[in-house]
Amino acid sequence: MTKVAAITLRKGMVIEINGKLCVIVKNDIMQPGKGASVSQIEMRDIRTGAKDNLRFRTQETLEKVRLEQDEYQYLYPEGEDYVFMNNSNFEQITVKADVIGDPAVFLQEGMVCEIETYEGEPLNVTLPEKVTLMITEAEPVIKGQTATTSYKPAVLENGAKVMVPPHVGSGVRIIVRTEDGTYIERAKD
Repeated sequence: MTKVAAITLRKGMVIEINGKLCVIVKNDIMQPGKGASVSQIEMRDIRTGAKDNLRFRTQETLEKVRLEQDEYQYLYPEGEDYVFMNNSNFEQITVKADVIGDPAVFLQEGMVCEIETYEGEPLNVTLPEKVTLMITEAEPVIKGQTATTSYKPAVLENGAKVMVPPHVGSGVRIIVRTEDGTYIERAKD
């Protein structure tokens, strides 16, 4: 671990406070009219998910945690968990569903994801930015509605629901953003 000044903390960094690993969600530098500047830090405990706000003097130092980042290939679900394989040493790792969160619905067999670990414990899983999926159910196209900006619900092959433009129907492959499950465009294949 390395020591860093509170003023240099940025969103996404992981620090250790009182034996807990916390990810920085937000860091605001506050400069009162009188006195020294302070860093107002909003952070989330990685293991429990509890959020907390703390203030530090900008010169104060904190322990920055170094995380291991490796590429893993998604293999299969195992109950509530997911099994991945390290692409460099072929070791398998089981990741809890709450570590991945909502994007877990977009996991596909063979998909390569980046997993951040600390002392062998998976803390964060980053899926590819986009995924291509087939629409299995969608309302029919209504004539004259293609010029408007209205969207209609559609169900993808993995069961996820997404809002698509009116001209997109069943059987069409689309590209979806994995972070929030939004429609990007029709697949070009």
